[in-house]
Amino acid sequence: MEFVSIIIFIIGYILIALEHNIRIDKAATAVVTGVLCWTCYSLSGADLHGLNETLGMHFAEIAGILFFLVGAMTIVELIDAHRGFEVISQLIQTNNKQRLLWTVGVLTFFLSSILDNLTTTIVMVVLLKKLIADPKDRLYFIGATIIAANAGGAWTPIGDVTTTMLWIGGQLSVANIMLKLFLPSLAALIVPLFLISLQVKGQLQSMPKADANEVQGVSQNEKSLILISGLVLLLLVPVFKVTTHLPPYMGMMLALGILWYLTELIHRSKEHEEKKAFSVLTALQRMDMPSILFFLGILLAVAALETQGTLPSLAQWLNSNVGNLDVVVIITGVLSAIIDNVPLVAAAMGMYSMTEIPADSRFWEMLAYCAGTGGSMLIIGSAAGVAAMGLEKISFGWYFRKISWIAALSYCAGIGVYYLQGLFW
Repeated sequence: MEFVSIIIFIIGYILIALEHNIRIDKAATAVVTGVLCWTCYSLSGADLHGLNETLGMHFAEIAGILFFLVGAMTIVELIDAHRGFEVISQLIQTNNKQRLLWTVGVLTFFLSSILDNLTTTIVMVVLLKKLIADPKDRLYFIGATIIAANAGGAWTPIGDVTTTMLWIGGQLSVANIMLKLFLPSLAALIVPLFLISLQVKGQLQSMPKADANEVQGVSQNEKSLILISGLVLLLLVPVFKVTTHLPPYMGMMLALGILWYLTELIHRSKEHEEKKAFSVLTALQRMDMPSILFFLGILLAVAALETQGTLPSLAQWLNSNVGNLDVVVIITGVLSAIIDNVPLVAAAMGMYSMTEIPADSRFWEMLAYCAGTGGSMLIIGSAAGVAAMGLEKISFGWYFRKISWIAALSYCAGIGVYYLQGLFW
């Protein structure tokens, strides 16, 4: 039955990669794949008591990741419901294309490190539609945004779901992620911004600004308050874990609860229907639940392959035939442009135990960087790219011709800087 599980997993991978061709949501494929892999293991003659106990242990770990993501996504939705991100757009005043490119790129890089690369890309694409009238110019800006969002998400524990997985799993600590991956991620930002700035020159056409005083029942002060509060609470989640040693999802739930209290106090005098649009319940309805189910299915499938011994065997094969773990992880980053980086990282976590590769080792650091940024090389290679593709109708071919080579140089630049800084510490 192990062979059947592997076939199911491979077919699931292929269907997830071909999501846009077959028009079946990858979340559906992931959930079916995860359950079928465990079903095969159950039917293989495994001890049912031990199987249920092992499944329960894996599910507890998976639930921690999922509740962390639910809390983070709800906080972001609350900020968006209060038009908090408009505060950022009002701060951008320049009409110079190159200056705007660098402003948007740097802003995306740091915003992605606090929020996540998917949410940040959506916010910035919407913002760019308001700032840039020419679709041709806007495509280059969005290409830079995708690379910047993925680079920014790689160097903090809450910026990318794969880095979050490694942090929650204990493979990386907060201080180490930020210390070791900031400069490589920064290099992965600077190189594409420089190259793309050579493609866009001149001045932008002026576009009318939205009314900054009152938009749909939210005052400017309320926008700023919710934006700042949300971002500060997200930043304090790693601090909470380090201080209390409680799981990260506990800090995220506390952050969500505090912001929930704040929004209730702000809108307590409003009528129910007017207040509803700014409530946590509405934010939960707007949350990307299919993504949560996708992570659930993938992590279940990987846990099944780990439990039945497939992934440890694969690790031994790679060690024997490739040998160099740096090469393995660089190839993993390239593959993440074709295959979703979540199952790739989940598989790597199952393949290599922490007794074999201790926490904060080079392998885990490089895995976080490579899996986080490698997806930029194709527009379908990351959640940020897929989101931008849907919002702006960017074609696969245009991105491949104009941006992919830049993203590849960006990826290599970050790896080069990582090795270079390794010579000093």
